[in-house]
Amino acid sequence: MLKKSLELLRQEAAESGTGTLKRTLNGVSLIALGIGVIIGAGLFSLTGLAAANHAGPAVTLSFVVAAVGCAFSALCYAEFAALVPVAGSAYTYSYATMGELFAWIIGWDLVLEYSVGAATVAISWSQYLLKFLEKYGLHLPARLVLSPFETATLHDGSVVHGYLNLPAMLVVLAITAIIIRGTSGSAWFNALVVALKVAVVLVFIALGWKYIDPANYHPFIPANTGKFGEFGWSGILRGAGVIFFVFIGFDIVATMAQETKNPQRNMPIGILGSLIVCTILFVLFGYVLTGLANYTEFKNSAAPVAIAIEKTPYAWLSGAIILAIMVGYTSVILVDLLGQSRVFFSMSKDGLLPPAFSRIHPKFRTPVQSNLLLGAFISLFAGFVPINVVGEMVSIGTLLAFVMVCLGILILRKTDPDAPRSFRTPWVPLVPILGILTCLVMMLSLPWETWLRLAVWLAIGLAIYYGYGKKHSKLRQAAKGKLVE
Repeated sequence: MLKKSLELLRQEAAESGTGTLKRTLNGVSLIALGIGVIIGAGLFSLTGLAAANHAGPAVTLSFVVAAVGCAFSALCYAEFAALVPVAGSAYTYSYATMGELFAWIIGWDLVLEYSVGAATVAISWSQYLLKFLEKYGLHLPARLVLSPFETATLHDGSVVHGYLNLPAMLVVLAITAIIIRGTSGSAWFNALVVALKVAVVLVFIALGWKYIDPANYHPFIPANTGKFGEFGWSGILRGAGVIFFVFIGFDIVATMAQETKNPQRNMPIGILGSLIVCTILFVLFGYVLTGLANYTEFKNSAAPVAIAIEKTPYAWLSGAIILAIMVGYTSVILVDLLGQSRVFFSMSKDGLLPPAFSRIHPKFRTPVQSNLLLGAFISLFAGFVPINVVGEMVSIGTLLAFVMVCLGILILRKTDPDAPRSFRTPWVPLVPILGILTCLVMMLSLPWETWLRLAVWLAIGLAIYYGYGKKHSKLRQAAKGKLVE
C-alpha cells in the first residue's frame, strides 16, 4: 500500500518561502483556537438537555467522562502533530501510516465535517441573530432569513417561502475575508472572540454561584427509570455521549501545524491545553446550571441558561447570553473554515486535488483560491439548505477521524518505533485502544440515516479519487519515476 514516509513529511514541514504557509501561531494562539471552536453554542444548549433527559445534576460527571474519552484521542493527536508538523491533521497522519487510499477517505471525511459544520453553525447563527434583534424591536424580512425549502407564518397569518438565508451567507463570507488576510489576523480575531466567550461563562459561574440552591443537587444521581440511559450510572454515560460533541474542536488545532512556530513543542500544548481549559469550565458551568434550577426544568429546552438566570436577580443577562452564543458560533465558523482549507491545501499539494487549492498568495501567504472557493460553496450551502438536512453528519465524520488517528499511533509505533518524538502518547497501546473503542461506541449510537449519508458522501469521494486523485498523485508518480512538478 502506497504510503508517505516520515522523512518526506519532515521535508515538507521544513520548507519555507512564498509557496509555503507562514508560521505565526504559538502555544497560546493554538489554545485560543481550540477553545474558540470547543466553546460554542453546544455548551449553552446540550448541557441542559443532558441533565434533563439523562444525568440530572450528575451532568458534571458526564462532562468528566466525555473529557476522558476525548483525552485518549487528544493524546494521539498530540504525538502525531509533534512528529509530523504539517497541515492536514488526520489526513496527513493516515497517509503516513495506512496509505493513500485511507488518507483520501479521511481527508474527504474531514471535508464533510468542516463544511457541514461551518454551514450548520452559520444557519444557527442567523437564527440567534433574529432573536437578538427582536429584543430591540428589529425584524428582518422572513424571505431573506429562510432557505427556499422553509416557510414562515407572518403576523397576519399568511405563509411565505424563503428566498435565501442572507445573514448565514454573509457571516461565512465575512469570516472568509478575515481568514484570507492570514492566520495572525485570524488568531487575533479569534483570541478576542474567545476572551468574550470565556468571560461570559465565567460571569455566569461567578454570579450564579451565590444563588445555588443545594436542594437542586438531591438526588445528585437520580434513580434509573428502568431504561438504559435514563438516569442512574447509565444516564451519566448516555449524557457523556450527548455532550461529547461539545468537546469537538481540539482536533482542528492539528490542522494548523504548518503555520505554528516550534510545532514540536506548541502543538501538544495547543491540543491538550484547550481540552483541559474547556473541561474545567464545562464542569463548573454544569455545576452552577443544575444548582440554580432543578434539572427537570430544562426538559425540551434548548436555552437552559435563560431558565437558570431567571433564578437570580440578573435576568437582564439573557440578552448577553444570546450575544455570547452568537460570538461562540462566529469563532466556530472561523476555525472550521481554517481547518477545511488546510486539509484541502495538503490534499492538493499531494496531487489528489487540483493545484488551485494549494496556491499561496505572495503577500498573505495563505491559500486564497482555496479559501475563496470553499467560502463561496459553504455560504451557498448555508443560504439555500435548511438546517434539518445536516443532522449528526458532523459528529460521525469527526469520530471516524478520531478512530483513524488512534489506529495510526498503534501502526506507527510498530513500523517506525525509533522516530524522534518530542511528545509521546503515554501507555501505548492502552490509550489508543481505549480511544478507538470510545469513538466506535459513540458512532454506533448514531442513527442509521447518519451512516447512510456518510456512505453516500464517501462513495462520491471515492469516485473523485479514482477519477482524478489517483491519476495525479505525486507520490504515485514519484514511485513510477515520473514525478512532474
